[in-house]
Amino acid sequence: MNQCETGRGAEQLAATYLRARGYRIWKSNWRSGKKELDLIAIDRGELVIVEVKSRVGNLVNIPSEVVGQKKQRHIVLAADAFIRYHNWRKPTRFDVIAVIYDAGGVEIEHIENAFFPQVE
Repeated sequence: MNQCETGRGAEQLAATYLRARGYRIWKSNWRSGKKELDLIAIDRGELVIVEVKSRVGNLVNIPSEVVGQKKQRHIVLAADAFIRYHNWRKPTRFDVIAVIYDAGGVEIEHIENAFFPQVE
């Protein structure tokens, strides 16, 4: 499985995971210029911007910890564009879903409110 296939598969698994928990997937792979939002969902009236990270095997970096400040800034800017485009007026949060593939199968870690937009 190449990196692109791993990423697409992880996004599909994340969407299935969220749907099973009552989330409604609104959009996937939404773009604003070169910036992309992996999944955009609704959970009890709240907009949820989900960054999906995947890894194969036991790597040192935990996927959820790979969403650094630069990546967070890109996600927030794309989310702002999405919110403005759709005139969204309700609460919004930023989650990370880590999908870890290993010999034992697949593990999914969901971190709600994984980060908050930085004021500049």
